[in-house]
Amino acid sequence: MGDDASLTARKAQLRKECLAARDGVGPLRRAMAGTRLYARLMGLRGRTIAGYLPIGSEANPTHAMRVLARDNRICVPVVTARGAPLRFREWWPDCPLEKGAFGVPVPTEGGWRVPDVLILPMVGFDAGGGRLGYGGGYYDRTLAGMGDALAVGFALEAQRVEAIPQERTDITLPYIITDAGVFGADGTV
Repeated sequence: MGDDASLTARKAQLRKECLAARDGVGPLRRAMAGTRLYARLMGLRGRTIAGYLPIGSEANPTHAMRVLARDNRICVPVVTARGAPLRFREWWPDCPLEKGAFGVPVPTEGGWRVPDVLILPMVGFDAGGGRLGYGGGYYDRTLAGMGDALAVGFALEAQRVEAIPQERTDITLPYIITDAGVFGADGTV
């Protein structure tokens, strides 16, 4: 039990550090991150891509989502129940939105979709593909049931830490895109 408590405490401390670092990133680095995201995904055609509508100082994928929507279906996550995997509702530029769970904007119209590519927000990450979220486990539960869908983490380089403590339910990401580059789970750019 002590190990669980220390892991929880370490993750809580990392969240504070990563959120403070993310808050301090200026507009140029943020724009660079969005450009790299689009550059990595611009060749996709006919896919269903789950982006997200950012809250707070999260890295913002919406410009890339707008451009990708020309050739792909775009959807965003919706929390439908506490402890349940996320569901994804279709999104398009300027679609009607309302505040969902945790104050996150969600579409009020559009069908439910199953993405084959997911862009994940992150609080923090490490070079090995470890992802630190907000602590609710929504993306870990969702990814566990997504089969061969490609999960791409999206963050700002300031959010990188040496190592994210891993629990057995944590999912390692194959790619993380930041303002500094595209990193694979093996730590390479």
